[in-house]
Formats: sequence, C-alpha cells, structure tokens
Amino acid sequence: VYRGSVKDFQGFDANQDAEALYNAMKGFGSDKEAILDLITSRSNKQRVEICQAYKSLYGKDLIADLKYELTGKFERLIVSLMRPPAYGDAKEIKDAISGVGTDEKCLIEILASRTNQEIHDLVAAYKDAYGRDLEADIVGDTSGHFKKMLVVLLQGAREEDDVVSEDLVEQDAKDLLEAGELKWGTDEAQFIFILGRRSRQHLRLVFDEYLKIAGKPIERSIRGELSGDFEKLMLAVVKCIRSKAEYFAERLYKAMKGLGTRDNTLIRIMVSRSEIDMLDIREVFRTKYEKSLYNMIKEDTSGEYKKALLKLCGGDDDAAGEFFPEAAQVAYRMWELSAVKVELRGTVQPAGDFNDDGDAQVLRKAMKGLGTDEGAIIEVLTKRSNAQRQQIIKAYKAHYGRDLLADLKSELSGSLAKLILGLMLTPAQYDAKQLRKAVEGAGTDESVLIEIMATRNNQEIRAINEAYQEAYHKSLEDDLSSDTSGHFKRILVSLAVGNRDEGPENLTQAHEDAKKLADVSSNDSSDSLETRFLSILCTRSYSHLRRVFQEFIKMTNHDVEHAIKKRMSGDVRDAFVAIVRSVKNKPAFFADKLYKSMKGAGTDERTLTRIMISRSEIDLFNIRGEFIDLFDKSLHHMIEKDTSGDYRKALLALCGGED
Repeated sequence: VYRGSVKDFQGFDANQDAEALYNAMKGFGSDKEAILDLITSRSNKQRVEICQAYKSLYGKDLIADLKYELTGKFERLIVSLMRPPAYGDAKEIKDAISGVGTDEKCLIEILASRTNQEIHDLVAAYKDAYGRDLEADIVGDTSGHFKKMLVVLLQGAREEDDVVSEDLVEQDAKDLLEAGELKWGTDEAQFIFILGRRSRQHLRLVFDEYLKIAGKPIERSIRGELSGDFEKLMLAVVKCIRSKAEYFAERLYKAMKGLGTRDNTLIRIMVSRSEIDMLDIREVFRTKYEKSLYNMIKEDTSGEYKKALLKLCGGDDDAAGEFFPEAAQVAYRMWELSAVKVELRGTVQPAGDFNDDGDAQVLRKAMKGLGTDEGAIIEVLTKRSNAQRQQIIKAYKAHYGRDLLADLKSELSGSLAKLILGLMLTPAQYDAKQLRKAVEGAGTDESVLIEIMATRNNQEIRAINEAYQEAYHKSLEDDLSSDTSGHFKRILVSLAVGNRDEGPENLTQAHEDAKKLADVSSNDSSDSLETRFLSILCTRSYSHLRRVFQEFIKMTNHDVEHAIKKRMSGDVRDAFVAIVRSVKNKPAFFADKLYKSMKGAGTDERTLTRIMISRSEIDLFNIRGEFIDLFDKSLHHMIEKDTSGDYRKALLALCGGED
C-alpha cells in the first residue's frame, strides 16, 4: 500500500509543465503560487522529466532558474524537491560535512534511516555529483566509535532475511547486556556489530528479549553506557528499527517546538518522506503529540513556504479525526512492552544506619535558637523512608515533649515547608490531605482528584479512606459525591471503593470487554458509552485491561485512548485517559505530569511537590527513566533549571541522581 502524500499526477505532460514553469518565471517577478502548486503536485520522477523537458525546450537549467527566481526557505524547499532522492541525500550530507564543523544530526538522520538500496544509491550519487568517495569524506570528518558505526551503515549491508532464529535473538540480547550493563566499561564493538548488521525484524525481537532480561528498554541502556554523537546515532538506529514513522514524527516535532524552527530538518524530512511514508508519519504525529502535523506546520511557518509544506503534508488529521494502521501498530507495540514486568524502584530507601533518637537531636539542633539550618533538615528527612520518619516523630516527642511537625511548620516557609511537611505524613494521610484540599472551598481541583484516584491500588485507596475519615470525620465518598456530578462523580465513587479485581487476564472476557468499548451503536441509555467504559476501566485488573486494550486495537485499528478523546469530553474524558495511561505505563504517566508542571513560564509547584513526595518510595527511579526517554532531558536537570534555593535542594535529594 502506497503511504506517501505525493503521487504521480494524472494526465501528466512534461512539456506542458515545463512551459507553465517558464511562463511563471518570465518577465518581472515570478508567480510563486503557480510554481508551488505545480511542483508539489508532481512526483519526483515526473519532476525529473520536467527538468529534462525544460532544457530541451528552452536550453536552460530549470533548477538554476528556480534558484535565481526564488529566495530563502521557499527556494531551498522547491529546489530540494527537484533533485532525485539519492542526489538530495548526497547534497544534504555534502552540506553537513563541508566547511567548519559538522552537522552530525543530519548524518545520523540519513544514515540511520535509509534502506540498503537507498544507501547504495546515495554512495553512487555522491560520487557522481562531487567526484569524491563518500566513505572517505565521512572518515575524514568524524572520529571514534561514531565514525566506525557510520562506516558500517555506509556499507548498506544490513541483513534482510525475515526468517528469525530464536536462539540468535536470545544470544544477541544477552551479548548486548554483557557488553554494557554487566561489564565494567562498555564493549562498543558488540553494539556496533549487532545494531549495524542484523535485520530489522530480528532486532525488534532482540529489543523485546532485552527488555525481559534487563528489566529496561535498550534505549535506556544505550543512554547509560554510550555518550555523545555515538549515543545519539545508536538511539536513532534503534528508533528507526522500531518505527521509522515514529522517528521522523519526533524529528519533525522537535524541529518546530519552542522558539524558532529548524527549517533545514523540516525541509529535509518533508521532501525525503513525501513519497515513502508521510501518511504514517502524520498518523503517529497526531497520536503522539495530540495535534496534527498539518496544524503544527501551519502555526510555525508562513507564506509560500508554509503553503508548499502543507501541500507535501497532504492533509489535516485533526479535521479528519482518523486513526490508521501505523499509529495502531506503534500503540500496540507500546501495550506489549507495558505487559513486560519491570521492577519498580523508589529513589528513597530506608537508611542503613538509622538512629531515630540521633536524627531527632539533629533536627532539634537545626531549629533551636536564632535561625534555622534548612540544610540539616533536608539532609535528614529526604534520606529516610516514610516509616523511619514516623519513628523520628515519636522519638522527638519522647525526647523533647514537642510536636516535630509543629516545630517544622513554625521554622520553615513557602515551598520548602510544604515539601518537608508532606514528607512527614504517611502516604495515606498525604493523599487524603491533597484530596481534601481539592474539594474544599470554592471550586474543585479535578486534576488532583483524577491523578490520585486513577493511579492508586486497592490497598492504597482503602488506606486513604481510613485516613480521610480519621482526619476530617466524614467519608471520602461523601465529599466526592457532594463536590462532583454526573458520570465524573460515578467514576470517582467507583474508584473510591477500592475494589478493583486483582486477578490475571481472561482472554475470552477481554475480547468481550473490547467489543463493549468499541460498540458505538447502542442506543440504550442505561448502557451509555460512559457506563460501559466505567464498568470495565474502573473494575478490571491492570493485567486484564492491558489485554483488553490489545484486543481493542486488533478489533478497531484504534488505540483506546484515541477513542476516548474522540468520543468524550471534559473531566470524564480526562479521568478515563488517566486510567488508561496508568494501566499502560504508570511511571510514564507521572513523568508526563512532572514535565508539564515545569515546562513553559512558571512552575506548578503543587503538582511537582505532590508527585515527588508520593512516588519517592514507589517508582520515582522508573519515572526518571521514562522522563529522559520521553523528553530527552533528565528530571534532575529540569528540576535544577526550574526551581531554586532549599526547595530545589530537597527536590534533587528526592530525585536521587542525574541520569
């Protein structure tokens, strides 16, 4: 199935098109609209024929005339479209290694993503266009393991056999583990050999096997074991093996997000993928970033340049509201990966040489007299488990006849006080307090209700109910019921019961559940869409729901999260999405919330504090891993950049390290 956005133009006539372009550039000025309409609606093969016809008819070089008539980014885009793909890649690489400095990102993108045949064509085109050997030029401009891997990729010798040996898959996964995580230092040659030579199908299975035996995805090990441009190249190879569409969607998103646009990257990808997999890239982009590629281009560019890019894009998926097989495959792969058991780890562990009386004395000294030693308080309380902090509270009372929390409250202030006092409550007390704050007073903080109720297990929910009753002398369910309404209230009340099934998946039942979720034809008001989702998402076990979601994708070619966003709205939609994301990958759910709490202007300190406290002994180490996978920056780095003073010092202590 053809997945490009640009197709052969029906009724194509090279001479007629050459004449139209000549007329568009004749005289004073040029008709840019006519040029972009014609060139973006012809395939590359047809554009090459137009160039030949133009030379025959007018004795002139079409590309030279376009360069003369057009300017800036628009000129670069149009001229790039006129080159055959291999010559386009050759020009990009030539520009990347010419002059002072090297554009390593361009080298990585092209050589990590092209097929064997595309690599062979590129090498030949480079020789033809510049009379030079591509391998020799790259060797002369790069160094170390980065150079070695580029040379391996330049051979275009990746295995292409789809027949996979299970024994070799297991051996390669084991060899990669032993070359990195289990070795003092890293055996880079083993990474280069396996990732540079094995077939795509084989490597996908190797990555799955690696996750099982290492307890972490191969990408995380590469980040930990390799560095610099070599690390970036190997990550790009892995991403392209998993899904080229996802790799290019991510590259396009990064080219446009934030201030400024990386136009060279944007042009190169839009041109090079327009006749290969642009439809797949669009689908993955829409699913991953919750906006269409079309709209992001529209917001980030202007003029004829924008019009030409939008024509290459080929359509607005926000308007279509569709979801296609490539995005479904990416979603399905993520569900499968989420089913692999990974050990959850907090960043705060019980102190080995714990002495509750000694800690109580340190804290008393830090708060006694004029001034407060915040550093000493942070050092003690962020390095003790919650159970140990409860013992310190008792020792402080026994030793000094004073309430430690009251003393901390009087000595500390602002964000640091909220963080430290939160650490001193039991997890259930802390969650109960956050829920109480979310419902009391004017207005309701639905996002807090959703975050806590959608992510806690049965035992945690029951403990929260007890703590809430003890602290506020009323039931959590009553407060949720009185402060919310409709389907949203029903979802929260169902979750507040803490009675989710904890058994294994049932394949037959999962198929039936997926059918119920997929059914949009029911007109029975007692069996509304929201009721069906509630009865499944709020009661089935996590392992069973993962199977339901996989069955849903098989059945509909849709991801269940996409279906929720399309068919529901408001707090109901947000609650169901939070449950789905929590089932799918709870650490990734919290990583996303932490990122959003710090990105852009200002910091949502309430969310940042709440998650850092509540996950510090459960899965904050895993959250750190997901954070860097998702956002290409560490949680430690973002906290360091976005906060200050003793509050930052305490958060970084809870974070537990730089990734």
